[in-house]
Amino acid sequence: MRSTLTTSEFLKVKEHTLSNGMTVWLNEDHGQPKIVGAVVVNAGALDAPNTGIAHMLEHMMFKGTDKIGTTDYKSEKVLLDLIADKYEALADTADPEKRAHLQKIINELSVDAAEYVIPNEFDRLTTRYGGSKLNAKTTQDYTCYFNTFSPQYVAQWAEINSERLMNPVFRMCQSEIDTVYEEKNMCNDSFGGQAAPKIWERYFYPHPYAYAVIGSDENLRNPRISEMRRFYEDYYVASNMGLLLSGDFDTDHVLPILESTFSRIRSGKAPKRVYEQPREFSGREKMTVNMEMPFYKGLALGFRGLRMDSPDMLPLKLAMMLLNNSNGTGLLDKLVLDHKLLSGIVINQSYKEAGVLGVFVMPKLFFQSYSSAEKMLWNVIDRIKSGDFSDGAFESLKLEMKRDIVFDLEEINSRMDMMINVFNSGVSWQDYINEISDIDKITRQDVIDVVNRYFTKNYLLITKKTGTYPYTPLPKSGFEPVKPKHSDASSEYSESLRKIPVEELKPHFIDFKRDMDLTPISPLVNLYSKANPVNDIFTFVVSYGIGSAGMRDLEKLELYLSLLGTESKTFETFRSSLQELGATLVFDATETTFNVVMNGFDSKFVEAMRLLGDFLRNVKADNKKLRQVVDEAKVTEKSLFESSDSMSVLLLEKMKFGKASRFLTKMSLKEVKRLKGKNLIEMFERVKQYECNIHYCGNLPKERVMELVREEVPLDQISVPSGFEPREMVIYDKPTILFYDMKNVSQSIVYAYMHIDKLRDERERHLGFLFNEYFGGDMSSIMFQEIREFRSFAYDVSSRLKYSRKLRPNEPASLVMRLATQSENTVDAIEVLEGLIRDMPVRPERIKVVKQDFRNTASNEYPTFRSMTMKVAGYRHLGFESDPNKRRLECIESMDMDDVMSFYREKIKDNVISYSIVGNSKQIDMNRLSKMGEIIKVSKKDIYK
Repeated sequence: MRSTLTTSEFLKVKEHTLSNGMTVWLNEDHGQPKIVGAVVVNAGALDAPNTGIAHMLEHMMFKGTDKIGTTDYKSEKVLLDLIADKYEALADTADPEKRAHLQKIINELSVDAAEYVIPNEFDRLTTRYGGSKLNAKTTQDYTCYFNTFSPQYVAQWAEINSERLMNPVFRMCQSEIDTVYEEKNMCNDSFGGQAAPKIWERYFYPHPYAYAVIGSDENLRNPRISEMRRFYEDYYVASNMGLLLSGDFDTDHVLPILESTFSRIRSGKAPKRVYEQPREFSGREKMTVNMEMPFYKGLALGFRGLRMDSPDMLPLKLAMMLLNNSNGTGLLDKLVLDHKLLSGIVINQSYKEAGVLGVFVMPKLFFQSYSSAEKMLWNVIDRIKSGDFSDGAFESLKLEMKRDIVFDLEEINSRMDMMINVFNSGVSWQDYINEISDIDKITRQDVIDVVNRYFTKNYLLITKKTGTYPYTPLPKSGFEPVKPKHSDASSEYSESLRKIPVEELKPHFIDFKRDMDLTPISPLVNLYSKANPVNDIFTFVVSYGIGSAGMRDLEKLELYLSLLGTESKTFETFRSSLQELGATLVFDATETTFNVVMNGFDSKFVEAMRLLGDFLRNVKADNKKLRQVVDEAKVTEKSLFESSDSMSVLLLEKMKFGKASRFLTKMSLKEVKRLKGKNLIEMFERVKQYECNIHYCGNLPKERVMELVREEVPLDQISVPSGFEPREMVIYDKPTILFYDMKNVSQSIVYAYMHIDKLRDERERHLGFLFNEYFGGDMSSIMFQEIREFRSFAYDVSSRLKYSRKLRPNEPASLVMRLATQSENTVDAIEVLEGLIRDMPVRPERIKVVKQDFRNTASNEYPTFRSMTMKVAGYRHLGFESDPNKRRLECIESMDMDDVMSFYREKIKDNVISYSIVGNSKQIDMNRLSKMGEIIKVSKKDIYK
């Protein structure tokens, strides 16, 4: 590498301690005009086992404080204290009548308290001052609050985020608790969502990792606000927090700001708890889990894993790569490629106090026994234990590991993820960098030792049987909607923020000429190049202008190519040659492109290009490898039918496109079984005829890259312009409901679909964008507030207005809205959505928020150096010769609520709405639903070929 990890400036983190004991990590990186800020609290589900308190508190931390989110906190507090008392009483009684009475009282008090609430003010303040991607997460070990923001607002960011932590107010609890119920039910409905907690409980017991982060049903039914407050008081203290910044700032400028704001947070020490560790397995322990997926088997070997701070971490990771790696050359990979197993992956996840280590496989269909599959696993594990692997493979994997780590660390967002994990582990950043810089020092014996140390004969054998677990969905409280009257108000605190000086910086847009190089090679081939300023890892992409929208079943080609070699090199030889160079080759079919992507080291770029050229010109069909394509199709098909999320996508395609649904025009499983290798190679030959963009990010001279492109990429085959004929969308002349019945789900997934006439010009397209963000874009949108925030009818709400691109101005548009809601609330949620569409609330302040949010996003999403050329090529493909965000911002600046309402009245208000619903008909009032449109029940064959 051109610069080592230990000396790379962009990887340096300056550690500082504020006067109250809070730790600060500052990582300057001026490569993008943004900062990512995070506050990490070293307290998670581990510290309140099985209660869900840590996760619930995370939700409540978005509700504001005694200053944020209220018009009169003194009056509001009287009611909030009464609500907290009633929750105590609710938790202390099991009598159904008393509980219902208490819930009614809580609801009445909540409605009264809402008189003082300014909903989502924290989110709006974040947006006003340059923020985007506001979010949080709760894990077993920690809770983290984070977002991206523009550098000129660092003072406001620090003020708002420190204020948030000083005196949070738990307002609108009833609706938020019901929202968490929705989240819990959604987890239960997900594929494997009921089996995973069973495995976790057996694997980690008696340690608290045995319990789900979201908490048990019993605890969620009986929340205590006092316990949430106690958790906050105990753990949200300065010495138990970390403040992490990465991005475009000056440390000397930022530190005084952080001291004056975050040092206000309470000092103190968090309680330290000692938990009983997961017990050691005794011999070959067995457990069976139920999962829906008939005919398919699943087997896992679970061993005791590593803590995050274990010195064995990297040697064990190398050992796992000997089993399973990105080039498919591992011993477990070979069992799959040789069709001795259906599939297989390794699992190596570390937490602060323990880890998960294992191997999961799917035996072959019908005839392979669990004992046979387990024996194969032990054979490959024992080979590594005995050192039966080559020096070449071992050294190549070390190169691959270094490349992957450097790749992850080069970009601000992924680096911040790593900073959060390292901070949580208790290791200093410099110690972490030093550790990964020592990968070259890892020996064969180190790997052999860790495999013998951890892959012992004491393990958990997990097998799958077909079935489900009975469960009762968490019931909603059925409360009256809590509708704050001050949705557009601002608190006194909000007004005070305006006094903080701001250094005005213009949004950062892409300059197509300055920010990368574009060199035409031929009328249908362009080379896009961008220098890599931070390391010596190249990315090289051959992007053909045909995707799955124009050529069905490209995902079959994507998989098949990854299993092949060339006329002169077998798959094993070809992939090993790539691995020796520290390179990877993957194939990626998108809706509009087919991409051949190679990553590696610039010092080996010529050799890597020779291998790529050989593959592009001389790839060799192998009919034996088609078995894996067939197996993949079988598994995909079965898993699709067991997932309500997947089925909802199939149903939406049917609703929008009818017989032209991509799931009805694809190959059937019978057709896939009849495929010959030559069929897919012929498909690849057709792909290689299409217009092509070539992308290079690295440090070689553009002229040298051009030479190698001419030598190795078969440019002579390219003769067809990119593009495809769009599918016609279905136009419904009356409300229609496509319904797919799934008897084992507790949530309905609803898509509302509206066909819209073409948007006539640029102004209408930008108005469409503004409308969509106003209506269903984020936490301040109409849909989010009215459906989730005020009524808790859905955990997941969103909308997307899809309209014609610049090059196809005559294409119609469509509006698709999504709800994931508890079954018994399906009709209620749809009725609220219809009400919003037919009589959309007018909130002018929201338009200002949408505009600011777009300014923030346009600047904060300025591409990384590695993604720059792909972004520009994508824009040019749509017909733009400059950053379209700049033009959009210019257009929407002059637009207001009246413009949005005009668009809404003309395009949306009286339009026909149809629905696709995946749900359980026994839990939905189908008679009420039928009044909203003609119900057409569909079967699998109606939506999937």
